[in-house]
Amino acid sequence: MTLRPTASLWLLALAACGSPGEGAGEVGSTDGANPTTTPEPPRIVLVTHGQSADPFWSVVATGAREAGVELGLRVEYQAPGTFNMVEMSQLIDAVVASRPAGLAISIPDGDALAASIRAAAAAGIPILSINSGARVFRGLGLTAHVGQPERDAGFAAGQRMAEAGVTRVLCVNHEVGNIALDSRCTGLEDGLRQAGGSVRVLAVDLADPDDAQQRIRGAVAREPEIAGVLTLGRAGAVPALAAVAMLRASGGLDTSLELASFDLSMPVLEAIREGEMSFAVDQQPYLQGYLAVILLHKAVQIGAVPDGVIRTGPAFVTSDNAAEVIQLVGRGVR
Repeated sequence: MTLRPTASLWLLALAACGSPGEGAGEVGSTDGANPTTTPEPPRIVLVTHGQSADPFWSVVATGAREAGVELGLRVEYQAPGTFNMVEMSQLIDAVVASRPAGLAISIPDGDALAASIRAAAAAGIPILSINSGARVFRGLGLTAHVGQPERDAGFAAGQRMAEAGVTRVLCVNHEVGNIALDSRCTGLEDGLRQAGGSVRVLAVDLADPDDAQQRIRGAVAREPEIAGVLTLGRAGAVPALAAVAMLRASGGLDTSLELASFDLSMPVLEAIREGEMSFAVDQQPYLQGYLAVILLHKAVQIGAVPDGVIRTGPAFVTSDNAAEVIQLVGRGVR
């Protein structure tokens, strides 16, 4: 962690939020003369495109909350009701207006959120991006991103597929236009291309899992050269598993097809353990929430500004470690 010239903006926030151990104001006091009042803890806010009720984002929120408890901070998690960039932009504007001690945001669409992010960065509030935004955070005025470089993760997945002898992969994208997911497919293609392979992107809507299952099944059945399927999220893995199981049961699929997914869930981990899925790419969402709060707290406390991408992945779950990770998922930290 280094102190950069841009640290002056972060230090302005320190002055606005109080010295370490102080909040924005004292509870029950109007003039600061009462020595018995309890200072309000610094407030760190996360604004992401994913709802905390979603199993993936609940792990991010757990990491942030546990960091807040350890440090004595007030941590808030906010997200639009659905994947909605207009609503998310409005949330960012409202949070900035409330002057938190620090702000962490995901950036699934840099163009749509650019105005709000640049205004937040210019407000002197310590701010970093998490989860989505590794390719665009610097251009939007931020100095740090906590997460998994998505193209690199896709590239590593492509290399694993290629090592298994796969040359044609179906990349199942449930949010086309989300730069993080698009980058996963791009990286996958780059990783396969080194071995002479290629990718076909299939858009699905996970609000209709039956339709997603039929689309995956149809694509694999129509293109026998497809020897691998990679889903870009845990929810997409379930219809993919069902589609592949139906094809195998009907005799319409070679059993050597490689199936893999980004992110973890019990169905994904159990499929890996049972040999029905080859691997999962784990970006360790707990660390994304936890580290964001830790880094923002230190920015407010001592003006130390992180620089660059703080990588939380890709890590890989295979049959070798699936049983161990299943226990951690049960605790809500993987």
